[in-house]
Amino acid sequence: MTIEERIRKIRLLILDVDGVLTDGRIIYDNFGDTVKIFDVRDGLGIVLLGRVNIKVAIISVGRSKAVTRRAKELRVIKVYQGVPDKLKVYDKLLRKLRLKDDEVSYMGDDLTDIPVMKRAGFAIGVPNSVDEVKGIAHYITSHNGGRGAVREIADLIIRTQGKWDEVMAKYTV
Repeated sequence: MTIEERIRKIRLLILDVDGVLTDGRIIYDNFGDTVKIFDVRDGLGIVLLGRVNIKVAIISVGRSKAVTRRAKELRVIKVYQGVPDKLKVYDKLLRKLRLKDDEVSYMGDDLTDIPVMKRAGFAIGVPNSVDEVKGIAHYITSHNGGRGAVREIADLIIRTQGKWDEVMAKYTV
């Protein structure tokens, strides 16, 4: 199956956080809270996917108030944090949304992402992924995690599904 054939079926994009939505660094403030840095272009990409009825969810091993806040701002449909076994949550989410594996794209960068990536119809890694992820990914972005990789995938999905004009209609007069 070609990359284009895989992408045309996508109805849900699931994202990891650290290394995908962020560059993977964890910063602690003086109060013990974590600070996450998100790329604004990635955020708009998530919003654009929602406008063309592609749902976005997050599954992360870590926990962060910043992730909860950012996901709410972007209208991410479901956020699962503190998840050691991502595959169980993946199965639960697919049942809830009545989707099949080939309708799901998963974007990850590390070993905890591999079980879901092996099931997803379109598995995506980032250049800063571990080699094991790169070895199973259908696609590796040109942008690093936390630096526009999610936007790159959003644009790719929207364009490949022939929905770019629909997105652009809001921005052109």
